[in-house]
Amino acid sequence: MSDNSPFDLRDFLPYALNQAAEATSRAFQQYYKGKYGMLRTEWRVLFHLGRHGSLTAKEICERGSIHKTKVSRAVAALEQKRLLSRKTLPDDRRHEILQLTKNGSAVFTDLCASARAYDAELAGQFTAEEQVVLRRCLSRIAAL
Repeated sequence: MSDNSPFDLRDFLPYALNQAAEATSRAFQQYYKGKYGMLRTEWRVLFHLGRHGSLTAKEICERGSIHKTKVSRAVAALEQKRLLSRKTLPDDRRHEILQLTKNGSAVFTDLCASARAYDAELAGQFTAEEQVVLRRCLSRIAAL
């Protein structure tokens, strides 16, 4: 393969966005994994329950664009860590309502504070105007 190809993957926007997302996610992952032993999907499930209250796994999949298998594994891990509880729906025993335990809510509060601080640190690399443009552009791309 030649280096003089007219296509440079590093300039391909989906690739650049993925690289940026991975780098920033890995950096924050050090906190929630180091302190709570959580994986990325566990953090995302915990976030959705903390932000939106009781949800089914299907609702978390839809809200977070997460595959059901990953959500299922994350739910089992969070339940084992006693951060969430499950209750079978009385009218449809195939589905369960998931909700954070008291400890899960405390972890959520702690992680939100850390996420805000990390976000501020990341954003601090840009001027106020650049931050507005960056967030606006990312929102538009996410809405595609």
